[in-house]
Formats: sequence, C-alpha cells, structure tokens
Amino acid sequence: MRASSTSFHFLEFPSLSRGPVDIYRSQLFIPRKLFFCRAKFDGSFSSRVRVVPATLLAAEKEEAKAVLNLFLKKQGLSNAVASRTINKSDIFIDHLVSRLHSVHKSRYLVGRELTTLEIRDALIPYLESLREEHGSILVDLLENFPSPPGKEKPIGPVSPSHLTLESKKQRAVSRVSETGPAGQLPPHILYLIELGMDLEQIKGITRKFPAFAYYSLERKIKPVVEFLLDLGIPKSDLPTVLTKRPQLCGISLSENLIPTMTFLENLGVDKRQWAKVIYRFPALLTYSRQKVEVTVDFLSEMGLSAESIGKILTRYPNIISYNVDDKLRPTAEYFCSLGVDIASLLHRCPQTFGLSIEANLKPVTKFFLERGFSIEDIGTMITRYGALYTFSLAENVIPKWEFFLTMDYPKQELVKFPQYFGYSLEARIKPRYALVKEAGVKLLLNQVLSLSYHNFDKTLKTKMKKMNSSRASNDT
Repeated sequence: MRASSTSFHFLEFPSLSRGPVDIYRSQLFIPRKLFFCRAKFDGSFSSRVRVVPATLLAAEKEEAKAVLNLFLKKQGLSNAVASRTINKSDIFIDHLVSRLHSVHKSRYLVGRELTTLEIRDALIPYLESLREEHGSILVDLLENFPSPPGKEKPIGPVSPSHLTLESKKQRAVSRVSETGPAGQLPPHILYLIELGMDLEQIKGITRKFPAFAYYSLERKIKPVVEFLLDLGIPKSDLPTVLTKRPQLCGISLSENLIPTMTFLENLGVDKRQWAKVIYRFPALLTYSRQKVEVTVDFLSEMGLSAESIGKILTRYPNIISYNVDDKLRPTAEYFCSLGVDIASLLHRCPQTFGLSIEANLKPVTKFFLERGFSIEDIGTMITRYGALYTFSLAENVIPKWEFFLTMDYPKQELVKFPQYFGYSLEARIKPRYALVKEAGVKLLLNQVLSLSYHNFDKTLKTKMKKMNSSRASNDT
C-alpha cells in the first residue's frame, strides 16, 4: 500500500552519519528527542524508514529560523521585529521543519542531510505563498500558528515538541546548577569550574545554548578540552574559547573536529597557528566543509590566490561566518562601484566585508563626497587603507577630519595617506604635529605619523639643520 499520510514524531535514537548540513548547527539541543517520518509503506520499503537525529533536527530548526528571519526582513520588518516574531513562533518553526521532511523525505531515507540551499529552496516558496494568501496578517499567523488570527487557541495539554524556548533554557540552567545528594554540582560543571569558569558564566552559556547542559564529561567535554590544550591553547584561554563556541564540546574529535582541521590546513590555514586561530574564532571548527568551500570559491572568484586565501583564513577566520550571497558579494559589488581593488581589500582588511552597506559603508562614502573628495579619490583611499571604513564616523573620522582642517596640508594628502585616520588623535597626531609646527619645518603627513619615534626625531632634526643651513647661506 502506498503512503496515505505522513506525520512527524519524536523518538530517542542514536546519531546518524553526518552530511553537508553545517556541523555547528548540528550540535544544538533538543531534549533527547528525535524526529521520524511515520508513513504507511509497503513491507519491502518500511525497513528503509530512517529516524532523524535530535542534533540534526535542532540544526534544521535553526536553519528554518534563519530562512524565516531573512524572509521577514525582506518584507520590510526590522531586525528587532523579525527576531521578536521568530521567538514567538516556535510552533510554526516546528511546522517548517516538518515540511522539510515531507518535501525531502527521500533524502532522509538514505541518511543524507540537506544543504543550506536545499532548505532555502524548500521553504522560501512556501513562505511566499503564505504571504500572498494572508498579506498584512502574516505575522499574526506565524505567532498564533496553527490557530488562524482572531480565533482563540485551543485549550489543552501542550505537546513536548511545543515547549517554549524559555522552558528549555530554564530546564538546562537547572541541570547545570542542581546539586546531588552530597551537595555537589554535576561532574562536568565541577570540571569546567576547575578550568577557570564560574557557575554564573556556565549558566550564561547554557541560556544561549541549552545543549551545553547535556554534554557528557568523559565522552564530550574532557576529550575536546585536552585536545585544545595539546594544540597549545593556554588553560587560561579555554573559558573564553568555550564561552565563544560551547558547541565545540559537542563535536566528535575523530569524526568532525580533526577531519575539519585537516581540510582547513589543505586550504592553507597555518597549522602552526591553530591556537591563535581557534582563540580568535572557535566557530571555524564547527562549520561544514560546504560552507567553507562556498566562501573559498568566492575569494578565489575575487582574484585571490590560494596562498592569500590561506593567509586570510589564518589571520581572519571570521570571514567564513559571512554569508556569500547576503553579505560578501553585495559588499564586493559596492566597493567595486567605488573603483576599489577587491582582491587587495580582501587581503588587507577582510573584516571590512562584515560591515553593513547601509549603516556603515554608505555614510562614510557620503561623508567624504560632501567634503569634496571624488569617487576616484575615495576608491584610492580604501584600496590603500581598507580599515578606513571600519572606523566610527562620530568617534573617529569626524574629529580627525576637523583637526586635519587646522593642519597646513591639502586634501590630497589624505588621498595619498589615508592611514592618517588610523592613528590616535590625542596620543600621536596632535603631539607630533605640534613638534613640526614648533620646529617650523615641512614634513609630509606620512613622515609625521608613520615613522618610529627615533626616526621621526631624526628626520625632524635633519630638516631643521637643512633649514638653518639654508637661512645662513641666504644671509651670506
């Protein structure tokens, strides 16, 4: 008999082999429950029905939230409103995950996880259809799902699968802080405290990532901690690393962590720098290969060599967290419109590509245009000093610009040396310029600021000596 209906339920089941879904997402927590597709198949097919692991289900739930967040913002909702709507739409998120399993049930039957693109392709058209059908009441629909807006929700027992996120957080926090018969905290909490973490810090991590409360000390936490110590990460840095990315403790060393590191080393990450790389951005080790490859392909497309890409991943691994289609590519297109050398900017200052075009980049461009700089000037400045756009207009650029106006330099001096904005106004710019003025000599802006104190003093004295010799010669 063919399947007549399909529904989804939670069961306990061991984890299946991992696929391309991001590893970091696959470590999120859903309380010891699993999703499986219950359908009426014929006898020969029923043996192929697979259960979906809790970790994968949690990952897909986070992916569904991300897709919904992106969709809501495209409808004109602010970040705050979109986030608030998602936080109130737990049941609808579960519904989206159910829909994923319905659309792609054949993938799960063979144990294959969905890619981010496949998840988006499955959910976006469905969300669009809901928007067309419900229009202005879409948000109400999401928050009150499955009850239509305007109708009271049915009163009855709440399914465990519909527990609110807040309830899960409270249960997880209780788990890490409860004491046993002897008045002691759980063993894995005591171990973390010995590493230098305090209970409040652990509670804070657990509120953000409830799965952390359920990680086994001997099978999860301890092996990862010892591995990180062997890599050269100081014990004093471990609390910071685990706070930044507690999911690390839920990853298998042999199946995920070590293979991921080997993969990244093959892409050019300096294996001698792993301690620094992990401290800077521990989340790097929790991303899927597919996610990393998409970013690497983009960097290559922008004209960066394999060697340069390796250096970027080592120096600034955070770039892997930037979505290529939503963040990296639009930012590259914006800088390209200014005539910026994209490869050079990525190599020198990859963090610039994490900035908001509307909130960060356009205001800085507008500032310089309003002060008489051309688009070509601005493009040259950014190419020469990519960090220029990372500075706050109000706290950095404007005060330094106003002081520059009191200096005896043409505007083009800033085009030649935009690094001016990277020096401290009070500790470097003002004191050095005061010495130049006092000496009565002329120095390029570059000479005033970029030279070491010894070389600056030497250059200043040499200029003064030449000036005095010239005056004496003229007098004679």
